[in-house]
Amino acid sequence: MPIGIIVNVICVVAGGWLGSLIGDRLSDALKTQMTTIFGVCALTMGIVSVVLMINMPAVIFSIIIGSLIGILINIDGGIRAGTQALLGKLHLGDIIDLPLMVTAMVLFCASGTGIYGSLTSGMTGDHSILLAKSILDFFTAMIFACQLRKAVMLIGIPQFCIMMILFLLAKVILPLTNDAMIGDFKACGGIILLATGLTICRIKQIPVANMLLSMVLVMPVSAFWQNVIMPLL
Repeated sequence: MPIGIIVNVICVVAGGWLGSLIGDRLSDALKTQMTTIFGVCALTMGIVSVVLMINMPAVIFSIIIGSLIGILINIDGGIRAGTQALLGKLHLGDIIDLPLMVTAMVLFCASGTGIYGSLTSGMTGDHSILLAKSILDFFTAMIFACQLRKAVMLIGIPQFCIMMILFLLAKVILPLTNDAMIGDFKACGGIILLATGLTICRIKQIPVANMLLSMVLVMPVSAFWQNVIMPLL
């Protein structure tokens, strides 16, 4: 049962609805400070996940190679361009702040937290990452809805579809894994969560979507490290 996904989508929709109602009553200072707090929470979630690492060389290698490929093919730019084109077809570009809506779509639908959380939920039944993300997303959706109004609620549709696909794929992947591979996968996701937190806090703007291929590589690399490299050391 994808409990974490359902709760996450409900929180985004509810946050978008509430934010559209009370947005004008919130000060800019409050919005800025709360966004920073969201970033700190993401950093905390990342740290908790990174400590589960089993094979550090495999995880680091996956992050570097996956990010390099992501940068070369510009995953982040592609996601943003696709989102912008979709909003244009829905004729929302003339009604709302299009760049801000694109940013919100990327944050809620293609964040490292959401992808990592959906895969973890599907593989292990652990919904804690998505439930923690849901709390952050509720308030984040409120902040975005202060400017984008009820358009934020529409994000729940692609978010649910993307997360469910990842959740179902995880069921296929699970029988092929072991504890070490899952630990390395969680650690890889934790590093991406750290990057997400730094971006939200505006400490360093990192195109996190370009790092997402690392999560595809980390399990095979972890298995190769355990079965081939470790016996030689």
